[in-house]
Amino acid sequence: MKKKRRIFSAEFKLRVILSALKEWQTISELSQEYDLHPNQISRWKTGFLDNAAHYMQSANKQGKTEDSVDTDRLFAKIGQLQVELDFLKKKLS
Repeated sequence: MKKKRRIFSAEFKLRVILSALKEWQTISELSQEYDLHPNQISRWKTGFLDNAAHYMQSANKQGKTEDSVDTDRLFAKIGQLQVELDFLKKKLS
């Protein structure tokens, strides 16, 4: 007879991962406390850290993109003002 797979909530996984990251207890102690296999805790922890690094990289790229959009918009405004200034100078002369 097959054993039914347990499904864990994101909150539970996060609680286990944060406990593992604090390193107040070993993975073995955590596995006994939460009734999980030590490899499962290690996989969750590794996946969390890998995705955190990916999140930080994408956040940095997104920040740079927003900055470049602002820079492009400002350069366009400067160009427009320069054209207007040149036009007005010609009208006054």
